[in-house]
Amino acid sequence: MWGGRFAAGPGALMQAINVSIGFDRRLAAQDIAGSKAHSDMLAAQSIITAEDRDAIHMGLDEIKAEIEAGTFPWSEELEDIHLNIEARLKDKIGEAGGRLHTGRSRNDQVATDFRLWVREHVELFQNQLTALIEALVEQADANADTIMPGFTHLQSAQPVTFGHHMLAYAEMFARDRARFADCHTRLNESPLGAAALAGTPYPIDREMTAKALGFSRPMANSLDAVSARDFALEALSAATICATHLSRLSEEIVIWTSAQFQFIKLTDAFTTGSSIMPQKRNPDAAELVRAKVGRIMGAFTALSIVMKGLPLAYSKDMQEDKEPVFDAFDALELGLAAMAGMVADMTPNKERLAEAAGAAFSTATDLADWLVMNLNMPFRDAHHVTGTIVALAEKQGVTLDALALADMRSVEPRITSDIFNVLTPLASATSRTSYGGTSPDNVRQQVTSWKAKLT
Repeated sequence: MWGGRFAAGPGALMQAINVSIGFDRRLAAQDIAGSKAHSDMLAAQSIITAEDRDAIHMGLDEIKAEIEAGTFPWSEELEDIHLNIEARLKDKIGEAGGRLHTGRSRNDQVATDFRLWVREHVELFQNQLTALIEALVEQADANADTIMPGFTHLQSAQPVTFGHHMLAYAEMFARDRARFADCHTRLNESPLGAAALAGTPYPIDREMTAKALGFSRPMANSLDAVSARDFALEALSAATICATHLSRLSEEIVIWTSAQFQFIKLTDAFTTGSSIMPQKRNPDAAELVRAKVGRIMGAFTALSIVMKGLPLAYSKDMQEDKEPVFDAFDALELGLAAMAGMVADMTPNKERLAEAAGAAFSTATDLADWLVMNLNMPFRDAHHVTGTIVALAEKQGVTLDALALADMRSVEPRITSDIFNVLTPLASATSRTSYGGTSPDNVRQQVTSWKAKLT
């Protein structure tokens, strides 16, 4: 297909390293769409005849049907998806098939196909993230007043609500969705018509092909159009951050489902058993989602290294752009679907969560705040008094709300019985009414706001 100057075909090793049809056949639908837009434009500009355009479209439709049916005769000798489709088109419609490539190159063709493919997946991820956020908001709605321990350093810190915890992840995934939306804005420019690197002398209409393919505009510089892969890097960057959030939530699910925590339960739909330990219910879905970040981050690193030293414009190195992106996006698509399913599937163990929320003197800060607000004590002094009271409770083996008032007064005589109004986990969480705080009323307000945004 690229002969003329070459008297012989590629050697076996060259063929092995050069061929990409094994993976870039995933771009078939995008390649056909781009070719239809290009041939429509060529006909509109009188570069080819309407009859040739109609024949091209008919042939491309037949090729698409063959690919979907699994009967397309793929050939490694034809290197890639573009040459495979072009050769098949010539077989079907003859000379008209050879006119399709007028005014374009494989360089702008692959750049267009790849942008279209990445754009479709960026849109998919935004939809998947919306579904995940909806699942988190539903859990928050159902558990606005379900008390659980909040952690720092994985040590019990202060009581929070389960709903508040779910909404924290909703915020994270909303930022991921926004990152993909921003990425979509920048990648949605058409390389088609840049040809090999310098443009073309044919009177093409790049605005027409850009509009036909749903791009906002044609790319303004032909060198940039064929050589840029930052759209894929940016999408991989957003995917990596998103996968990191998925991994954090997966880690919590793994911890929460353990026998030591028992904070939540997952059904058989998202757990597996053991081949020799019949009591086991393993959170394998969460563990596998947690692992996906490695593949996705690795893809970002791989493509960054491929691109880091390339001069303008196109280099064959760029053939290595697709496999890491394909692999990473497959992993993220599966991870997002699995996480949305797990979030909807999980059932909080409210009794166990409440018990854990009161452990490890988690309302100590509430005691200190009471001293500040009711006794006008400087916070640092209140912190010291509270620490002494906590040590006293720890010595007696009781929680703060079970410590006798007389014992507290032995440390600070001005303490009154009102102190017990803030020493339970529910009272602690309910008192956190500042904007963004964990109080059940705050959670319900945020749920209402989220539902309005998601409709």
